[in-house]
Amino acid sequence: MVKGVNFLGLRDAGDPVQIARQYDEAGADELVFLDITASHEKRDIMYDVVRQVAEQCFMPFTVGGGIRTIDDVTALVQAGAEKVSINTAAVVTPEIVKLTAQRFGRCATVVNIDPKRGDRDGFEQRRAEREKQGLFAPHAITPKGQPDDVVFEIYVHGGRTPTGIDAIAWAQYVVELGAGEIVLTSMDADGVKTGYDLVITDGVSSAIDVPVVASGGCGSPEHIRQVLTETDADAALAASIFHYGEYSIQETKQYLHEHGVPVRLTH
Repeated sequence: MVKGVNFLGLRDAGDPVQIARQYDEAGADELVFLDITASHEKRDIMYDVVRQVAEQCFMPFTVGGGIRTIDDVTALVQAGAEKVSINTAAVVTPEIVKLTAQRFGRCATVVNIDPKRGDRDGFEQRRAEREKQGLFAPHAITPKGQPDDVVFEIYVHGGRTPTGIDAIAWAQYVVELGAGEIVLTSMDADGVKTGYDLVITDGVSSAIDVPVVASGGCGSPEHIRQVLTETDADAALAASIFHYGEYSIQETKQYLHEHGVPVRLTH
């Protein structure tokens, strides 16, 4: 298991199977397992690790990374994943989102979106190139309250490749294809621990009618409270604060409960 900052500087954070078991026992509501370098390295996801985690965890389990075909999706479900998160493959072959929803249902079909703030000029060049190729290339949708020159462009291959695709428009499109959930990971906020990117989180979550999981930037239980009360996000994903023992699942849930956020208390 690794953790980085802005998708870079990845460092070891422990054994994924052991950590997953600990989170399950601690009362986490869901586990999201993303093999973040699989697509970039053009290799299969670690099915053996997925199987081991599935055998020892009894909470919902989402897996993503390295997916290229519907057969990869099927293999992950057979290995024990309840939901499959598609990122790079959805951009390369959008049809895979529709096929996954048709075969396993919308509830099992998750699309992971990694947006990053950027300038409109560079984005428009990449968008225009996609348009020439006859690919999905909508004009950018600026979140409310933001200047027109701010664009949230999605990246693929573990945050290495800009796409020329706007995050809000892409979320709307993949929901039309069959996505039943979005995991939204702000590249700007990832690992920084100063809070979630409330602007793009609210921009995406208020534009679609399926659950949105906010990801990237959590440094405290207060950040989770903020994103769940100040945006339309339905859930919050956190990594560093739990991986390095800064806060426990129990004390985080207790904090949220005391501040009026509905949570499932288990202890």
